[in-house]
Amino acid sequence: MKFNFDEIVERRGTGCVKWDECPSDAVIPLWVADMDFKAAPAIREAVRQRAEHGVFGYTVVEEPYYEAVISWFQRRHQWTIHREEILYTTGVVPAMSVAIKALTMPGEKVLILSPDYNCFFSSIRNNGCEVLETCLSLCHSNNNRRFEVDWEDFEAKCADEKTTVFLLCNPHNPTGRVWTKEELSRMNDICMKHGVKVVSDEIHCELVMPGHTFQPFAAVSEACRENSVILNSPSKSFNIAGLQTANIICVRPDWRRRLDRAININEVCDLNPFGPVALMAAYNESEEWIDELNQYLWGNYEALCAFAKEHLPAWRVMSLEGTYLPWVDITATGLSSQAYADLLLQEAKVWVNPGTMYGKESGEGYIRLNIACARAVLMEALERIGKVE
Repeated sequence: MKFNFDEIVERRGTGCVKWDECPSDAVIPLWVADMDFKAAPAIREAVRQRAEHGVFGYTVVEEPYYEAVISWFQRRHQWTIHREEILYTTGVVPAMSVAIKALTMPGEKVLILSPDYNCFFSSIRNNGCEVLETCLSLCHSNNNRRFEVDWEDFEAKCADEKTTVFLLCNPHNPTGRVWTKEELSRMNDICMKHGVKVVSDEIHCELVMPGHTFQPFAAVSEACRENSVILNSPSKSFNIAGLQTANIICVRPDWRRRLDRAININEVCDLNPFGPVALMAAYNESEEWIDELNQYLWGNYEALCAFAKEHLPAWRVMSLEGTYLPWVDITATGLSSQAYADLLLQEAKVWVNPGTMYGKESGEGYIRLNIACARAVLMEALERIGKVE
């Protein structure tokens, strides 16, 4: 490999959420979705050059920024985006709140596929709406354990007259699903039948494992394009979340006006000087880096599966199609998700997320791991867990 993902970067003492919020220096954090790898060289160089200027005032987002977004998604995902369809903001979670504020009225219901990213719950509730969950179904196929949509329940929830928005996670966090074109099309058909708008969080779109292809929701069909608001950012894939830049993409002028208004109401309308240069370096110069990253993450996932098979008989690791966040069934331990996560933190000194963070009922019996770290660190964490088991 051209890039060294085995390098162990010391992050303690840098104001790092992942490492500096650990209860002790003995803990290995496999929790928050933050990679331990250095950003791509082109990104680091772009940020360095911008820092050398020495003045960090209010920032104008100029045309090369939009050109980088448009070019990336066209060549990488065959999705044509037009300049006027892009609204920038500080992050995908703020963008999510913007979309909910713009497209709903307080008291309405927002549908999600549960278990789901924990910020979905808070963003919906913070905007005065009700969370409506349709639980994913666990399926077994060709020795794969993965989740699928319960289409009957999905349609029943869309048919609820109070349901006005479907908030989709594509690829899905925490189950690791990369939704197919056929699945996305069916989601939209049902949503349009019942007058439900789609907001698709696609922050993990570049983190896709071998044998799978990310499908942008808006590129499925013209109907999907017209009925959706897309949220994306290079932050998760290129490990630049702290530089805070994201985009809302929407083809409909009437929805864009409402989105733009909500961006300003929420006061998330300004980017810092480093976000735009990092985005341009990511999308214009770092494609080789992201390809190698995905290869390395897949190697980590294979190492996890092999270790679990031999040393952790109570674990059932779900198939990982996208993200770097394996979802693990731990019901055979006899412990609740929270009790098992607490046990690992206290006895193994490994911090994982209990599945109930992502749905009190749908997440029970699961934990979520973050494998975006040097393989040696991952294996040390697994060895510790193996001793507790």
